[in-house]
Amino acid sequence: MMLSVLVLIAVTLHATAAHATPHQIIILRHGEKQDAYRLCDVGVQRSLALAAQYLGKGAQNSLFAQRRAPDAFIAITLHTLELVSPAAQSWGKPVILYSSLPTHGRTAAQANVMLNRRTQEAARDVMTSRQWAGKTVVMAWEHHHIASHKLEKEFPGEKVTLRQLLNLDAHASVPETWSGDNFDYFWIVNYAKGSQRPSRFETRKQVFAAPFDAVPSNDWGQPPSYPTNSRCEK
Repeated sequence: MMLSVLVLIAVTLHATAAHATPHQIIILRHGEKQDAYRLCDVGVQRSLALAAQYLGKGAQNSLFAQRRAPDAFIAITLHTLELVSPAAQSWGKPVILYSSLPTHGRTAAQANVMLNRRTQEAARDVMTSRQWAGKTVVMAWEHHHIASHKLEKEFPGEKVTLRQLLNLDAHASVPETWSGDNFDYFWIVNYAKGSQRPSRFETRKQVFAAPFDAVPSNDWGQPPSYPTNSRCEK
């Protein structure tokens, strides 16, 4: 009898965890970068602009319903950590880091494998942890691991992008690849209670008012314009 009860509890907990999806996930790419370790001046301005106008406490055009605090900021690289830190700090929240950091001597292929693993771990936790059930989660990510048709083909039989892992590929409107030219979009994904399939998907361009109106806001697939003295990687 006791064994049956324990099995029933285990099955119930597993079922609950398997459907403990957030209400909303907001995905964005890291800011413009100077090198492997830091954002460039434009990327830093983007991080401040995001906090002031979209993601921070008291933001002018807050993405959060009724301007409530988001429940988590999650990042994966130094660039993504730097991007969302001003917004997270404005709410008094930490940034949860599934760290994949630049390492001397590591090849691009080895870096991809590490990014794959961290992306899988983060997506698993976000989609199954009761901690985030019904919550709003912001994920700042490396763009190939948001969506990349090429990367997905390199790892057949394995889900390696947020597009796959968050079941965004169920929506025909979701791009197969995050454009390398774009640092200025949000992907906003909603889930119905108990479902791991998105109920709504929206892209929204970041458009900034003064004093951040010089931060690039280019259309999808179109290259940004940088100041002539910018140190941003092209």
